[in-house]
Amino acid sequence: MIRLRNAWIQVDVAIPTFRPDGRLDQIIRRLGKQSCPVRHIWLLNTRSGDFPEKYEKMEKVTMKQIEPEEFDHGATRDMAFSLSDAEYMVFMTQDAVPADRRMIEELLKPLLSSDEVGISYARQLPAKDCGVIERYTRSFNYPKESRIKGQEDMEELGIKTFFCSDVCAAYRRDIYREMGGFTRKTIFNEDMVMAAKMVKSGYKIAYAADARVIHSHNYSGIRQFKRNFDLAVSQADHPEVFAGIRSESEGIRLVGKTMEYLLKSKRGYLIPSLIYKSACKYAGYRMGKSYRILPSFIVERCSASPGYWIKR
Repeated sequence: MIRLRNAWIQVDVAIPTFRPDGRLDQIIRRLGKQSCPVRHIWLLNTRSGDFPEKYEKMEKVTMKQIEPEEFDHGATRDMAFSLSDAEYMVFMTQDAVPADRRMIEELLKPLLSSDEVGISYARQLPAKDCGVIERYTRSFNYPKESRIKGQEDMEELGIKTFFCSDVCAAYRRDIYREMGGFTRKTIFNEDMVMAAKMVKSGYKIAYAADARVIHSHNYSGIRQFKRNFDLAVSQADHPEVFAGIRSESEGIRLVGKTMEYLLKSKRGYLIPSLIYKSACKYAGYRMGKSYRILPSFIVERCSASPGYWIKR
């Protein structure tokens, strides 16, 4: 247990892993130096040959091995809740490195300040090797200003009301359980589905801009296509959440803002790359939305998660 702002709380961290690189060492080391101490770290490792034994020997770290066919974005994270009894569970990915010692503390503040907040998610900062376009995308999706989002913001924010990322997010156990936990069969977007459930039940989602992790990707156009295909599949599978809410307008706004930024910063030479990758994203999204009418072999090739379709 730890004491933060006159309240005794428990906080555990859960990290799904699959062939992790050196960033996992950084994550565990920095989690051990937080101003708000982490009680325990759960590594939910998808078995793939040898896994470094050093993690199994680390203090406050427990590794749970799962078979590749067992992994699921929702079910695996729900497993973490069943393994832990902490009041607050922080989910991270194996490539999201805490930016400073206050990450956990800042992430928990919105949850501790209001009984209505069910999830608090962190700001994602670009890594040093992050490309210009992706760097701007990070600033667009994760601005400097914190915000609490609820039903009253639907008209203004649309689908962004539900935006949330388990790259780094803290959950209140009681509200999570009240919502029935993560959907057990999820290709992607388990975080937004849960956030939508909470918002529609009268709870709120917090974006904690002062809780910061270093996390970015330099995806190719094909990778963007596959990622957006899976994103659209998750939306098609959850009409109770996403029906009647258009996502395309937010994507179009991002492209426009990015193009404007490239021109102002005299990087217009990157606009062809922006157009190409944006087209890949849109094509993946449109095909994912219609995945049910596509042959199974095409669906598997379009998806970034082919294993999901094998066990479907």
